[in-house]
Amino acid sequence: MSRNCFPLFATALLLPAMFAFADDAKAPAKLPTEKMTPQTGMLVIRDLTAEPVFARRLFPMGEKGLQIKNGVVTPGDKQVTQLIAEHGLAARPGDRVVISNVVIKDSAIVFEINGGPKKRGKWYQHLQVGVGSATTTVGGAPKSLEAKGSQVTLAFDKYVPELTGDQVRDLLSPVFDFKALNQAEAYEKTLPPKVQEAIKDHKVLVGMDRDMVIYAKGRPPKKVRDKDDKGQDYEEWIYGDPPEEVEFVRFQGAVVARLEIMTVGGEKIVRTEKEVDLKAADTEVAQKKPAEKPANAPTLRRPGEQPEYPQGSGSSPAPPYPAPGTTGPDNTPSMPPHSVIGAA
Repeated sequence: MSRNCFPLFATALLLPAMFAFADDAKAPAKLPTEKMTPQTGMLVIRDLTAEPVFARRLFPMGEKGLQIKNGVVTPGDKQVTQLIAEHGLAARPGDRVVISNVVIKDSAIVFEINGGPKKRGKWYQHLQVGVGSATTTVGGAPKSLEAKGSQVTLAFDKYVPELTGDQVRDLLSPVFDFKALNQAEAYEKTLPPKVQEAIKDHKVLVGMDRDMVIYAKGRPPKKVRDKDDKGQDYEEWIYGDPPEEVEFVRFQGAVVARLEIMTVGGEKIVRTEKEVDLKAADTEVAQKKPAEKPANAPTLRRPGEQPEYPQGSGSSPAPPYPAPGTTGPDNTPSMPPHSVIGAA
């Protein structure tokens, strides 16, 4: 029985973002004509900073993020897919995120989520002390310079109008859900009404993706991977045990391709006709494989010399010193050799 992994896992992340949004994602009302004052700007910043919300769309990592102007969200699905392939995924529909920073510019308001697209050091990481010409950074360097967040730009034609915090929330409703009580509710709101009803009734529809099936039936007690009569890989999730009703949910790629139900009375029901029409994600990006290593990769070993710890041997070299955060024989924190405390 084949145990091949599926290369289309990224497709499952991308599909939910392509549905229509919930009814509460209403079109923005007519905007005020007055320009926002500095005092109002400060109130909006205080009102929205550090507020937890739920994402309605896919958010790519990086500075490009998403933009809302006149109720229209850009970039489009294919561009977002490409950005996620290049920079990574910051959030997907239904994920809880935090508005970590709000910046008001001349004709736009920028909302950073989950720390934003840029890694910022703390103020104490720049303090230096010294004697004579020798100085040392006492705060230490940041542990990582890689940012994991994203941002949303709320753009206007000429200037940012005089808006309240609630009005700004209405303008952000295409990408943020401020009203959901939990992650499951937020995720369901991003789905079509037919799928929402199926999830409430704990039913599986042909064409659902893995997330939808999990929300409808829970995580599968059993999984089977194999090939069908045509030699195509599939994964089957099995719910229930005889003599109770048993459901066999077969995934090919990212979505359910076949549903087989064995009823208590012994009747066999098979459904293969698509019941949920999901738009095809960019499979070329989803199936993109990492670049292969060159045949003659650079090495420090002499010609013919075997590696001391070959891959797959199950052995690995012992670390030359205890891992950071552990203690030495005298219960004192261990430090790597040649380390410089507070090196920038």
